[in-house]
Amino acid sequence: MNLALLRHALLALAAAGLGGCATAPAYRKPALDMPAAWQTEAPWRASAPRDGAAKGEWWLRFQDPQLDSLMRQAMGGNQTLAVAQARLTQARSLVASSEAATFPQVNLGARVSRFRISANRPLTNYNSVNFSTVQDDYAATLSVNYEADLAGRVQSTVDGARASAEQSAADLENLRLLVGADLASNYFSLRALDTELDVLSRSIALQRRALELATARHELGASSGLDVAQQQALLDNTLTQVDLLRRQRGLFEHAIATLTGTAAPRFTLGQQSQPMVPPAVPLGLPSDLLERRPDVASAERAMAVANAQIGVANAAFYPSIVLNPALGVDSRTLSRLFDAPSLLWSLGVSATQALFDGGRLDANLRFAKAGYEATVSNYRRVVLTAMQEAEDGISSLAALERAHAQARTAVQSARRVLDLANSRYEGGVSSYLDVITAQQSLLNSERQAAQLLGQRMLTSVFLVKALGGG
Repeated sequence: MNLALLRHALLALAAAGLGGCATAPAYRKPALDMPAAWQTEAPWRASAPRDGAAKGEWWLRFQDPQLDSLMRQAMGGNQTLAVAQARLTQARSLVASSEAATFPQVNLGARVSRFRISANRPLTNYNSVNFSTVQDDYAATLSVNYEADLAGRVQSTVDGARASAEQSAADLENLRLLVGADLASNYFSLRALDTELDVLSRSIALQRRALELATARHELGASSGLDVAQQQALLDNTLTQVDLLRRQRGLFEHAIATLTGTAAPRFTLGQQSQPMVPPAVPLGLPSDLLERRPDVASAERAMAVANAQIGVANAAFYPSIVLNPALGVDSRTLSRLFDAPSLLWSLGVSATQALFDGGRLDANLRFAKAGYEATVSNYRRVVLTAMQEAEDGISSLAALERAHAQARTAVQSARRVLDLANSRYEGGVSSYLDVITAQQSLLNSERQAAQLLGQRMLTSVFLVKALGGG
């Protein structure tokens, strides 16, 4: 084939490809019907995120140094995060690999051989006798391989790889948010149990003093043995509750160890009872979820990946054109390898067009389009779930704050009832059963207040997670 004929062939193939150039459909995010504001109730008020606050370290809002230290350990030592980071590195490497296909591939080859030609090989000319020869062969070639992306297959592959890497990055951020929220939830659950254990410790001290008083009155003949037995039964029941709470605390402690990348047998978290104050959580607007929540971003990037796959499936209907010129030298002696007579070259183009495939390409295209529709539905589902979780957190926090305030009032009332019952019993006006009932009521009220505070802290973590972080 001479150069003119080759040029005409290339132009014809390019025109055929450009005439039906198949690229991925223009990607557009689906429209969503987002509410203008949240349904809020007291004590919520209009607020906005602080622009100067760190967006990632949302746990700093809780102002707990112990939690901050555990979070740093988790962000650096959690093995699930390490896996996600490796997946992101892989995805970015695939982007670089796919982008390389947009450039020509240049190869340099060399060959050195010594060989013997058979004298009994088939003749190429009956008038010429074959001879056996031994000779050397030295060759060097420079070849280029380049796919003319007339149908957009390579570009669609690159677009899909980029969107997939962005999805992996969003998945990593979402996993950081989930690990942090899981750690904070376990931590505040453990601290709520510490508060309950402190309540039980104070109740046990009170009940021991009451038992001493009942025993002394019984020894003086001022009361019956029933009063002593009833107080002893109440004390034994309270001691049993301590063991049960310590068991629950151990489970939370072990979970925190695993989240921070520490072996559970080597991890301990000292018991402490300290005031816990839920932080103020700026709500923003419902539309902010589309920008703040990493799982929403991941679902949106999944749509972009699926859209690029449609482009790849479309491109399969059009010719695949590959240019592969080569230039080299070949000689039987090394000293003459780079002489002009040793020069060799080739210009080539290959084109492949499917003529009959039994419907495979059509099926692949339908598969890609259906995959895209699935990602659109999943995106809408993720957004709806995000709005549900945020609204659940808003309403729950308001209700829990009111309940906790009422529980603190109930504790104060129970203490007054216990003081009155003790005075009446010591004055001989009422039976010891009233004292025991008042002690149990105070214990229940204090434990309920501690549990409600713990639920407020957990719901604050839930809401922060639902809003996408700090």
